[in-house]
Amino acid sequence: MVVDCVCFPLSFQVFPSQDPLDRADFNAVEYINALFPTEQSLANIDEVVNKIRLKIRRLDDNIRTVVRGQTNVGQDGRQALEEAQKAIQQLFGKIKDIKDKAEKSEQMVKEITRDIKQLDHAKRHLTTSITTLNHLHMLAGGVDSLEAMTRRRQYGEVANLLQGVVNVLEHFNKYMGIPQIRQLSERVKAAQNELGQQILADFEEAFPSQGTKRTAGPSNVLRDACLVANVLDPRIKQEIIKKFIKQHLSEYLVLFQENQDVAWLDKIDRRYAWIKRQLVDYEEKYGRMFPTEWCMTERIAVEFCHVTRAELSKIMRTRAKEIEVKLLLFAIQRTTNFEGLLAKRFSGCTLADGTVKKPEVPPPSTNPFLEDEAGAETDEIVMEKSDTDKPKKPKVPDNPFHGIVSKCFEPHLYVYIESQDKNLGELIDRFVADFKAQGPPKPNVDEGGAVLPSCADLFVYYKKCMVQCSQLSTGEPMIALTTIFQKYLREYAWKILSGNLPKTTSSSGGLTITSLLKEKEGSEVAKFTLEELCLICSILSTAEYCLATTQQLEEKLKEKVDASLMERINLTGEMDTFSVVISNSIQLLVQDLDAACDPALTAMSKMQWQNVEHVGDQSPYVTSVILHIKQNVPIIRDNLASTRKYFTQFCIKFANSFIPKFINHLFKCKPISMVGAEQLLLDTHSLKMVLLDLPSIGSQVVRKAPASYTKIVVKGMTRAEMILKVVMAPHEPPVVFVDNYIKLLADCSTDTFQKILDMKGLKRSEQSSMLDLFRLRLPAPPPGGDGAGSLSLGAPTPEQESSRIRKLEKLIKKRL
Repeated sequence: MVVDCVCFPLSFQVFPSQDPLDRADFNAVEYINALFPTEQSLANIDEVVNKIRLKIRRLDDNIRTVVRGQTNVGQDGRQALEEAQKAIQQLFGKIKDIKDKAEKSEQMVKEITRDIKQLDHAKRHLTTSITTLNHLHMLAGGVDSLEAMTRRRQYGEVANLLQGVVNVLEHFNKYMGIPQIRQLSERVKAAQNELGQQILADFEEAFPSQGTKRTAGPSNVLRDACLVANVLDPRIKQEIIKKFIKQHLSEYLVLFQENQDVAWLDKIDRRYAWIKRQLVDYEEKYGRMFPTEWCMTERIAVEFCHVTRAELSKIMRTRAKEIEVKLLLFAIQRTTNFEGLLAKRFSGCTLADGTVKKPEVPPPSTNPFLEDEAGAETDEIVMEKSDTDKPKKPKVPDNPFHGIVSKCFEPHLYVYIESQDKNLGELIDRFVADFKAQGPPKPNVDEGGAVLPSCADLFVYYKKCMVQCSQLSTGEPMIALTTIFQKYLREYAWKILSGNLPKTTSSSGGLTITSLLKEKEGSEVAKFTLEELCLICSILSTAEYCLATTQQLEEKLKEKVDASLMERINLTGEMDTFSVVISNSIQLLVQDLDAACDPALTAMSKMQWQNVEHVGDQSPYVTSVILHIKQNVPIIRDNLASTRKYFTQFCIKFANSFIPKFINHLFKCKPISMVGAEQLLLDTHSLKMVLLDLPSIGSQVVRKAPASYTKIVVKGMTRAEMILKVVMAPHEPPVVFVDNYIKLLADCSTDTFQKILDMKGLKRSEQSSMLDLFRLRLPAPPPGGDGAGSLSLGAPTPEQESSRIRKLEKLIKKRL
């Protein structure tokens, strides 16, 4: 039954049927009701029963047929399996027959090819034997001829024969166990040794090491001997070259001995002139004697450089006190010129070590003081232009001889460094003297706050020193020169820039309380003159130029110095010094304008705001503040036209200084009547508009103020407006007043609330009850807070600030 239940749904899926009897949810009662829906339909019951019986008989017949069919299929399957097994046995027999026939065929092929293989092996061995016998014959005859030619000094024939004998002997390396072969090999080695000693003796006889004169000239025998030396042990060739060069330079060591006047640096040209003559003489007399691949001319020049370097080092150590800067630079210049001449004439393939320092071509630089100038010296390193639109200059070719002689001057470059230290000290002193003599720069708005001329002169001199020193050495002297640069960059910042900033007077910006109280509208206050403002701006622009150029100077120094010393070059301290000068200059400009506005703010706090009866135009103190702003800001902006970002910093710092001071003076205005508060609101709005327009005030070109500056002004002046709005609000009922204060001002400091109550002119008893209520209405401090009496609320959103500004403008218009 379980099988039937499982198989039934499966058969239904395979053979779908619409017969209700085939359904899985068949219900006999429902089926009968469907056949006989009414009592009248029972009359056909016999017909229905007959149909069902007929259907049952058909189903039985179908089942019987299927069962018989399955029985016949089993018998057919067994018969097919038996036939398949018989076919496999027949196939296996055929495969076995094929395998047997293949083995017989293979055996037959082996028998056929056995004799052929034997013949191939015999042929190969016979060929090898004949070749070996030929080589042996050639080797034996060659060794006999080699010994005979060696005794007769027939080097021309020996050169070709020896190479052939050596090549043939290589074929017998695996037969060295045979006594005859080993004997021939020993005879060849003995002949080579004899040739080497004989050739060295011939060169010694032709070019004796003693004396300065050459007793023999070039000969065909020696030329052929050099060809033989190419085949012999390389040490023979090296010995010949060494002895010849030593003998060739022996005259040089005598002429330029340490005790000779011509050996000193002032006559260093004569050394190079001597070697030039000697090289010409060598080419004429001995150029054909030595093989071309020996590069004897270059070897002589290189050995001369090594000897000259050692001799100059020794004589400079002995006479170090006599070395002067001009003499040292003269010697270095002549030496580097000679090294350049060698680079044009020779390839440098014979240099002993392949690690000679090669000058690196600097990448494109944007450094303004390193750009090539018209009339620059031809020996300076070429600077590539930073403009990518212009064609780049070709790279300077590498000089493999760079430093091969001039390296000896490096230990004495301290003389040059000390000289530059002295020269830079004198240059700074001259800058100071010129500034005192010429005075501060004349006001000239058209120049836009140009840098001081001395700044450009200083960095031009730095460029000259750096390029010159990099040609002399890229090692420790460059580090020493960098230290000198750092020293005088700081001195320039202190003596020329910071030292010439105008000094502010004492007593809070030079203004006493009496002068503040006595100031009237439009009267002049103690502040910087137009010349002093221009000077401050010029110093600021100069410091900004120095800051940027010092950073580029640091990068260029790192390019010039050896890679191992790069980390020791750091001009961050000097850049910080110029940043301090910039900050001090901006602070002076802010303090000057701030101090000019102080009397007006003081006058505001001294007014009797409780007696104001009507709201009019802006108050006189606002006019005074605007007047000072319009006088100073355009001058500062025009003189900082080349350093716009620092003018923006000036505006931001002034706003951060003026707005808190204005709010503090607002708190001093007490008591304030309703009309007085409305007048202050009008004044505050006027000041806010002026401050928002501060960066472009008095300018024909109106520019949008930076967003960072606008945010500071809007935030600060909106707070001032909210303070006045709270003051204007009625203090009855107290709960409403306190809630409005917390909502509008977003300041939960009891000190600020106390000041607001003082501005409203409330009595002490009223203030005490207000303060108690204020403390009760304060929001609970956040978890983890310090529980201090001063609590800061979240700042109002921009939408809230905009809504408050619109309400304030409506109030002002209504009052007007």
